[in-house]
Amino acid sequence: MTRTGTAREIVLRLDGITKRFGALTANDAVSLSLARGEVVALLGENGAGKTTLMNILFGHYTADAGTVEVMGQVLPPGTPRAAIAAGVGMVHQHFTLADNLSVLDNILLGTRPLWSLRLNRAAARARVRALAQDFGLKVDPEARTGALSVGERQRVEILKALYREAQVLILDEPTAVLTPQESEALFATLRRATARGLSVIFISHKLHEVMAAADRVVVLRHGKVVGEVATADTSPPALAAMMVGAEVALPRVAAGVPGPVLLRLDDVTTPDEGARPGLKQVSLDLRAGQITGLAGVSGNGQAALADLLSGLIVPASGRLILSDEAPADWNPRAALAAGIGRIPEDRHRTGTIADFTLTENAILETYPQLTRAGLLDHRTARRFTEELIADYDVRCPGPEARIRLLSGGNMQKLILGRVLEARPRIILANQPVRGLDIGAVAYVHSRLISARDAGAAVLLISEDLDEIMGLSDVVQVISEGRLSPGFARGTMGAAELGQWMAGAGFDHAA
Repeated sequence: MTRTGTAREIVLRLDGITKRFGALTANDAVSLSLARGEVVALLGENGAGKTTLMNILFGHYTADAGTVEVMGQVLPPGTPRAAIAAGVGMVHQHFTLADNLSVLDNILLGTRPLWSLRLNRAAARARVRALAQDFGLKVDPEARTGALSVGERQRVEILKALYREAQVLILDEPTAVLTPQESEALFATLRRATARGLSVIFISHKLHEVMAAADRVVVLRHGKVVGEVATADTSPPALAAMMVGAEVALPRVAAGVPGPVLLRLDDVTTPDEGARPGLKQVSLDLRAGQITGLAGVSGNGQAALADLLSGLIVPASGRLILSDEAPADWNPRAALAAGIGRIPEDRHRTGTIADFTLTENAILETYPQLTRAGLLDHRTARRFTEELIADYDVRCPGPEARIRLLSGGNMQKLILGRVLEARPRIILANQPVRGLDIGAVAYVHSRLISARDAGAAVLLISEDLDEIMGLSDVVQVISEGRLSPGFARGTMGAAELGQWMAGAGFDHAA
């Protein structure tokens, strides 16, 4: 049934899907269906099995038991080509793009040979531009994908699926890096598409988006279906409680007590990198006991600022000052020695090494402290990782499991523990809750608040205005590499910050 109460043809049916990874049961006899023109939201905590289930549907994984049926036909297991041929498209939570190819070539990849004489690249380029405009997904088809920001790369993933005109579309956290306006434009287009018969499975941790976009919600917990409800008959608090099995209490954020400046940027400029802007005469103070929130649309200089604070780049002009001194040699080793803890924007590309174990990833930045006579103390390293797993609720097969087997949320918890257990003086929290469920969001936020209250200076970089406005003591906006003045908590609303994000505030200030 849809919101109109009309029964429609079933286009997708999952029956008794079970998938195990060693001792971990990711999916336990999961069954669900999807009707033509329907939007079903799939909810659950990180590690509940949502992405595993969708990877089985798309043929990336083979189920240990159960069947996938599309348009009345049972799909052969573990065959993405069969899923695509049956009309299934998937926007992955984690990118599946070739960095060395252009945006256009990534979108066309797999549709036919790239240099086929039958391929009208001009027509394909025009179609991609039209889709980008219709969906509010600003991206240059000729840009090299590796030079794009995380937000821009996510837009390419969405366009890649839309280009293929799938009849069943799986959206795995598609709006995690979109602005609210871009998300609204996407949902408007999806509504038009579903009116013409497109069916959508929508995975999101943003409950207000689920309520706005979905006809029906299916909730997974520990790999099992624990609830199914029409959005018209539920509410965000009820869905949150169903996801975690209890009511979720968000942390209360009292005002911080700012201390001395621990890090200062004085009129810093950095070079542009391809399509990514550098910093433009940026001045910034990070104070002990204060969370500074940095708002902005993806691709406006956040990456340059994060790279600078991580020691990956140095100022072309201006000064970076730590404890009243400008470091003579600024690099990642110097940043770590200065007590800067880094929660990176992309946990896959720069936060972890996929084929390393949890233990190996947990000690990436501290392993010299765990060596004796040049040899790693494996017992101490394993004990440290076991403590992280327990203290930060990392749901995994064990410390020797490959980290690529973890959900994004559990991977993020391990990174959070790795950073915070080092007791950093300065914390770079770059999109720290992207793609996390509401329980994990509350947990990460509470840990950042505790670190602030213990005297750390926190720089929170986020594209989620609600997160910025709710957690930050001071809010600043970055646009085209320029940094706004600081605004105290509660003095600027979302609409006013949005004007600064669009550049209007800078123009007025000039």
